This record gives sequence, structure tokens and C-alpha cells, in this order.
Amino acid sequence: MRKTSQKFSQSHMLCKVALVAIMLVFQAMLGIGAGVLNAQTVKGTVISGSDNEPLIGASVMVQGTKTGAVTDLDGNFTIEAKNGQTLEVSYLGFITQKIKVTGSTINVTLNEDKQSLDEVVVVGYGVQKKKLVTGANINVKGDDIAKLNTSNPLQALQGQTPGMSIISTSGQPGSGLKVNIRGMGTVSGSDPLYIIDGVRGDIASLNPADIESIDVLKDAASAAIYGSQSANGVVLITTKGGKEGRAVVSFDGYVGWQNKPRSIDMLNAREYMAILDEAAINSGKNAYDWSKYKSIYDANGDLIDTDWVDQMFVKNAKTSSYNIGVNGGSKTANYAMTLGYMNQEGIVGGKDVSNYERYNFRVNSDWKVKDWLKVGEQISFIYTQNTGIAVGNAYNNTLRSAFNTSPLSPVYSDNNKYDSPFNDTSNSDWYNADGNPYGLMMTNNNNQTNAARFTGNVYAEIEPIKNLKYRTVVGYEYYASDYRSFTPLYQFSIYSYNTANRTSVNQNMGHNWQLTWTNTLSYDFKVKEHSFTALAGMESWRFDGVGVSASNATLKSGFSDWNHAYVSNGTAATATDGLGASGAPSLSQRMVSYFGRVSWNWKETYMATATLRADASSKFARGNRWGYFPSVSAGWIVTNEKWVKPLLKVLDYAKVRASWGQVGNQNIGDLMFISPISTSGAYYNFGTSLGADGQSNYYGAYESRLSNENVKWETSEQLDFGLDLRLLGKLNVNIDWYKKTTKDWLLVKPIPGTAGTGAPYFNGGDVENTGIEIGLGWNDNIGRDFNYYVNVNGAYNKNKVGSIPTSDGIIHGTDGNGQLYDNSTEFYRCSNGEPIGYFWGYKTAGIFQNQKEINEWVAAGNGVLQGSSVKPGDVKYYDVNHDGTINDADKVNLGNGMPDFTYGFSLGFDYKGLDFSVTANGSVGNDIVQSYRNVGAKTANYTSAILQRWTGEGTSNKYPRVTETNVNYQFSDLFIQDGDFLRISNITLGYDFAKLLHQKFVSQARLYFQVQNAFTFTKYDGMDPEIGYGVNSWASGVDLGYYPRPRTFMVGLNLKF
Repeated sequence: MRKTSQKFSQSHMLCKVALVAIMLVFQAMLGIGAGVLNAQTVKGTVISGSDNEPLIGASVMVQGTKTGAVTDLDGNFTIEAKNGQTLEVSYLGFITQKIKVTGSTINVTLNEDKQSLDEVVVVGYGVQKKKLVTGANINVKGDDIAKLNTSNPLQALQGQTPGMSIISTSGQPGSGLKVNIRGMGTVSGSDPLYIIDGVRGDIASLNPADIESIDVLKDAASAAIYGSQSANGVVLITTKGGKEGRAVVSFDGYVGWQNKPRSIDMLNAREYMAILDEAAINSGKNAYDWSKYKSIYDANGDLIDTDWVDQMFVKNAKTSSYNIGVNGGSKTANYAMTLGYMNQEGIVGGKDVSNYERYNFRVNSDWKVKDWLKVGEQISFIYTQNTGIAVGNAYNNTLRSAFNTSPLSPVYSDNNKYDSPFNDTSNSDWYNADGNPYGLMMTNNNNQTNAARFTGNVYAEIEPIKNLKYRTVVGYEYYASDYRSFTPLYQFSIYSYNTANRTSVNQNMGHNWQLTWTNTLSYDFKVKEHSFTALAGMESWRFDGVGVSASNATLKSGFSDWNHAYVSNGTAATATDGLGASGAPSLSQRMVSYFGRVSWNWKETYMATATLRADASSKFARGNRWGYFPSVSAGWIVTNEKWVKPLLKVLDYAKVRASWGQVGNQNIGDLMFISPISTSGAYYNFGTSLGADGQSNYYGAYESRLSNENVKWETSEQLDFGLDLRLLGKLNVNIDWYKKTTKDWLLVKPIPGTAGTGAPYFNGGDVENTGIEIGLGWNDNIGRDFNYYVNVNGAYNKNKVGSIPTSDGIIHGTDGNGQLYDNSTEFYRCSNGEPIGYFWGYKTAGIFQNQKEINEWVAAGNGVLQGSSVKPGDVKYYDVNHDGTINDADKVNLGNGMPDFTYGFSLGFDYKGLDFSVTANGSVGNDIVQSYRNVGAKTANYTSAILQRWTGEGTSNKYPRVTETNVNYQFSDLFIQDGDFLRISNITLGYDFAKLLHQKFVSQARLYFQVQNAFTFTKYDGMDPEIGYGVNSWASGVDLGYYPRPRTFMVGLNLKF
């Protein structure tokens, strides 16, 4: 009985347990069923915040589950989710969003993640994950470039690419930019190598709207794959291609109005007259008797007062740009096509004398013919037309004439023609002065340059087995240009006239072409946890061209105007009459190259890359034709280490980098290693007794240049250490330190003037650039709709010449005569221990205040440049070597046109279709030589700075007294000004009305307002502190009447359908 009871008890217990288990399972099933019943179908669309285009293949996941979906060709998705659950939406290169489900429809806008580490960037002959790059590279998105609306894409990079100095050479439409990366490394040109879609090209005329991205390779390890052409760095430009999805039609256009950014305060008529009187008295003469000069009064008897500088500028010069594009594609073919037009009128003289137009067309396509075969092409045509005023030295500078001309001269004479000092014969001083600068500009600037550039790249990519790719690219470029100028009869002064009773016309035409063939073989493979990428390649390049020029004087009657100014309409029959012609083919250039690269990484934690390139160039003799350029680099992603895990809440990513490499430069003319034979001017006059009747000149030939077969490449060696950080998911930090040494400069060897031939090239000289670059970027959002960013960067560079193997250790700048003022001498140079292109002149010690001070100065053994004529009010020059004489031995380094530190920042936000952005750039440590006035012309006008001159003891210790001579104006630090500046280069405010329209056929309808060159903060009193002009390519910061960059107000529209 007890046993039976025990069994019953055990059975009863088992039943209870089973019942409880069944109830629990049933309850769980009910819960699951309830969850399923509460689930709903959620639909939505994922689009890009930058252009409102659908994102194809975006991932949509229910957070904490395995439920997910992928967007289709229109960016649409469908997913099952419950209210309260969170959707995690992500796309490569965009910031992931987490959105709580509150209904059945969710539309998501993803913003670009400018700090994305999985993003793929362009490197030499390939692409690489951004986080695996071991070199010092900068990537700039094409959309960021296009939004700034610059005519030259490089201008959009100013202040946004640390270590890359970009300076305007002129504000004239169509003018170029002076670019150097990590300091000036040579005196034979600082421009980097520009590679467009894998083939070298010209970036200046490229339409910014066509650019997908720009990658700047700054260190030698990144650039070494381009070998002998990359000593100054490499800029890789990728143009826009098609994207899988429906066809997207876009329109981008703007209209703007340009004006001068700031004015120069010149002396008015009364001030000018007072200064000239004072100068005459200080020179021992009587003051002017102004009453006898009738031409300085108008018909009403009022004193003429012309502001010539203001007269040269026009108001509201127009600029405009229009681009139409279409792109789309499928899984087997992608295409993109753009058609554009751009026009910019000059603010000096207006569109009749200063104007730039560009027409552009581009089509890119890719075709997947087979799973193993892909082909494609990039084809573009660019046509430009521009006119321009003279912006050169003191004798060839339209604006400088305006600074010099007397305000007492009118623009027009009584007969409504341009006035001239020749109309007033009562004053020989004015007869010898500068004439009507406005009349001269409008009369003698009849010129036009037309240029057409066609480029075509065709490629095929074969993948016979997985990850083994053979790619062949054939790139062709054809460039043709013609120039025509017409000089009519005119006479405005003894400096500006054409009175030889002959008009003249010049025509130049030329064309060239280049062909590049590149073949690469790459293979990606893994060995356990080790990943490898190997690349081997061969490239051949050739360049050929031809040019012809002709001139003719004395155009036929009835043909003496611009419309008929062609050489064929001239009457000259001989060179003596004014007929001239010349033409020759360009010397053919050839280069063949072999290169290779191996990259390795272990678990994307440790990585290294090695490259080697061998180049052979026709510019060098056979024994020195080949150059070899190696590099190595390594990186370590510290945050992948286990011991860093405690820091990962703050530190998302940290990578240290190191690199070393050698690159080359071959920037000299063709065949400079040989001695060419010339017959030009090679004759001797023996008289007629030794030859045929009437023959006196016996012709021969001579060596026009000495040969040197030992000339070879310049070599630049660079060491770089870098650190990349990302913190808090928002802050990006990049720091680089570098040391770049460039040696074996390509120089012209000084030879005696009696050698009877030209000097040869030789290798010698070196320079060291050392610097540090820092970039900071913060990207964040407040709520779902407000996104903002702040980027700041800066770069410091120290440039120092090591040694120059000439007798005096100097590379002399172009003779100053005509560069600054009449009879000016050399004022910039390179020398041992100094930076390239420093200003060289006298250092001043103030102004002599009285005769006692002069006597004490001389008694102390100091020299006086003015000699015995020195008087109170004259400049006191330092006698540096204390030899009692002021001469060239006392000239010193007065400054440098290149900055020590450059910086920039950008900030912006977008909120529900509203966007705002500001960009700025600046520099510190650069100096400017200002020479607006020809000090040799006593009637030349002055800027208002002369009002601070010395007029008596204690009145000034900087500016000397005025005289009619230039005794106080030998080149010195009086010509030097601080060129530091901060420029607010762009302010943009826009709104996308597509957010309000809710029309599927319009994905973007953005209207924006923009100001370019909005504000400039500087102590410099000239028109623009950013001055790339310097006569020689290795000098900058010389302001002789600089054509300033305009301030532009514009309105624009972006449409996408």
C-alpha cells in the first residue's frame, strides 16, 4: 500500500510538471502569435541628402533581429516590423540612421559620411580602402567642388587641402594659379602632375561639374608610382560616371555680378598738386604755376579730378554658367553625359577687353560585355575663348599705368575722343608722363585666343580568373590654339604710342597631341589572415606638335580694324616693311615606364606597401636616360588591438603611418644635352673684294649652346610620419610631419659672356622643405533633421636652400630693370641658407630727422646711400658690413612671397531642405613687394600713404620727404608689406523646394544665393593680398598693379528629374 501510494505521488508530481511545461509552451506560442499579429508591413524610400537621389542597395535592418531588406533601383524597401522597434538604415559612405517605427511608411534621408573609413579612394593606377591607405593623401568630393562655382577646379581646393598652396597669379578671367605641394622644391617649376581618369591632362579648363573626386598625393610614397613626373606631387581627378538605376536628368546654373573687392585710395587733384609743389621745392625749384596749364580745367573752369584706378573698373561685370547632365545605368551598362557653358567678364575694362568663355561636352560609359570583360571610355571636348589686358611687369601692365597717371588729366577731350598729354604742349613734364591709361586699355587691347582640346580614353578590363585583372588604357589628347592681336595707330605718351604710320597684326597658331598607352596586371589574394594586392604595369607616352607665327604691318586701306586684322590683309612685302613669319615642329618627346606595387595587410590591422618605377625619357642622353624611383610605407590600425578596447567608447579609430620614397623631375626643354647648330645671324662682313660682286655678308653656322650629356633627373626624397584618428564617431583628426629634400636641380650653368655660345644645363643645388600639417573635422547632427559640420586645417612649411654650386652660391632673379620701376635692379634671388625666391635689398633704419643726426650717423662710420646730398627727411640705410659705404654688400633678406603657414576652414548645416555653408582660407608669414609708382617719373601720382611722409622733424620715421628724384627709393624694406590675410572665400545659402513639392519626377529643386570673395581681413593696403606673380616661376608676391579677384554675388538653381 505504501509502495502504491508512493507511485501515485510520483505520477501526480510528473503530471504537474508536464502540465506546467505545456502551459509555458502554450503561453510562449500565444506570445509569439500575438507578436506576429502586432507586426506590420513597413514601406519607405532611402535617398541621398546631397542630391535627393535614391540609394540603390541600402541596407534596412530591424535592430536586434535578423530581419532585413535591401532597397531597389528606386530606393524603395519593404520590411515587416512592429511599432516601437527600431530600423537601422545604412549605406557605404553614408552615416547610418536609426529610426523608431511609428507607422507603416518611413522615408529616410542619409547624409554622406565624409569620415567613412570603408570608403574607397583613388590611388595611383587603382583604388584602395581609405582606412588601408599608408600614404599622405587627401580626398575631396566633386559635389563639394561644384558647389563653390569656381571657373578653375583648383580654386575650390584653396584652404581645404592642408599642405597644398594655391595662389592666384591674376584675377583676370581665364588666368592660372600657382600651385605647390609641401613647399617649393625646385626652380624649374612647381606644378604637380595632373592625372585625369588615369591619363595626364590639363585641369585648368576642366569643368568642375564633371568631377567626381580629386585625390591629392602629397608624400613620395604615394606619388612614386608616377616616378619622374611626380617630384611636385600628384593630383588625381576622377570624372563622373553613370550609376545603376533610372536615368537622372540634371540642370545646374547660376548668374552672378562681379565688382572690385576693395579700392585703392589715390591722391585727388588738390593733394596731388600740393605734393608736386612740395617735391619741386625740396629739389631746389619753385612751386608749379598751375594757372598756366589750361588743360587741367574743364569747360566750366573747374579743376579736373580723375580717379584713374576707379575709371579702369566696370561695375556688375557678369558671370554665368549652365550645365545639363544625364546619367543612369543597369547591371551591364552605365553612362553619364554633360553639356556646359561658362562665361566670365573681366572687372577691368569689361567684356570687350577682358573676357573668358568655355564650352564643354563630356560622355563617360562603362559596359559589362561578359562576366570577365568590361570596356568603357571617357571622351571630352572643351573649347575656350578669351581676351585679356596686360598684367606683366612695369612696362606691360595696364593697371599700373592707372596708378601713375596724373588726376589732372581727363578721360575724354573736348571732341569726345580719348585725351592725351600730347594735347597740352605747354608742359614737357606731362608730355613725358604716362598717358591716358583708360584710352590705352580700350585702344590697344585687341586680342583673342581660341583653344580646343579633345581627349579620349578607351579601356578594356579582362578578369580571366577571380581577382586577376588585366587593364589596358589608350589615352589621346589633341590641343589646338590660335592667337590674334591688332595694334592700331595711337599716341598717348612717349611710353605708349604707335605712330610709325603703320598698323600691325600678329597671328600665332599651333597644335599638339599626346598619346598614352598603359597596361596593368593586378591580383588580389589571401593567405590565411594575410591579404595581398600586387600590381605590375608598363606605360608609353609620346608628344608631338607644331607651331607657326606671322605678322604684318600697314593693313590695306579700309581694313585697319579688328574685324579685318589678318596677316593676309597687310601690305608689307619684306621684313624691312614689317612682314615676318616663322614656324617649326615641336621636338618630339618620348617616355617609357615600368612600375610595380605590392600591398599587404594582416586582418586590416598591420599594412605595408612598396612601389618601384623605372622611367626612360628622351630629354636625357642615353647614359642618363633611365631613372629609378622606389618607395615604402607602413601603417598600424591601433584600435584593432585587444588592449585598446577600454578606449573604444571614445576612440573609434587610430592609425599611425610612416613612409619614405624618391620621386623625380625632368622639367627642362627637349634635347638640352646636345649642342644645336644655328645659322641665325651667323655671318661676317668681308666686303665685296673677297667675293661675288655686291656680296658683303658671308654666312656660316655656330653652336648655340654647349652640350652636357651628364645632365640627369632632379630627385626628391621624402620622409613622412602620420597619425589618423576618429573620436566619438564625430571628430576626425589627421596629422602629418614631413621632411622633403630635393637635389640635383636642373640649372643653367653660368659661363663668361665672351664664350660666344649659350650656357648648358647641369645638375646642382638642393633645398629642404620641412613641415607639419593638421586637419580637424567634426560631423554631427541634432535630432533627425539638423546636420552640421566644421572643418579646420593648417600647414606649416620651412624652406631652406642647402647649396648652389655656382661661384657665388646664388641663382639670380630676372634683372629688375623694368620690373619695379625705371632702372631698378635685381630684387629677389636664391642663395645658400635662404628660402627660394626671397626678396633682396636694403634694410632701413628710419628717417634722418635733422642735420645733427646725419653727422652723428656718418661719424659712427656708417655709409650714406645719398652721398653728400643727404638731407633731413632722407632714408637711413643700414651699413650692414660697417665699411662706411652703402652698396650691394649691404643688401639682405627682406622677406619672402611664399607663406610660412597656410590655413583654412569650412562650416555648414542643412535642415529640412535649408542649407548654409562658409569656406575660408588664409596665410601667415608671406610678404608683398608693392611698386605702384614709377619713381623715375616725377609727375606720377601717389597712393594716400604719401600723406604720412616726413615734412619736418618728428613727423615720420618711416616715409621720407618727397623730391623729384628717386634717391630715397632704392629697393628696400620700404617696398615690403605684411601679406598675411584671412579671406572668407564663399558664403552660400540655399533651399531645396523639392521637399515641399512632393513630386516624384522632381528629386531636387534647390535655389541658392552665394557670395564669393566676400571679405578679406589683412593689413596690406593693396587690392588683393593673394599674389602669385613674381616674374620667375619660383618667385611670388610682387604687386605692380595686380588684377584683383572680384567679389561676386550670384543666384543659382540645381534641378534633378
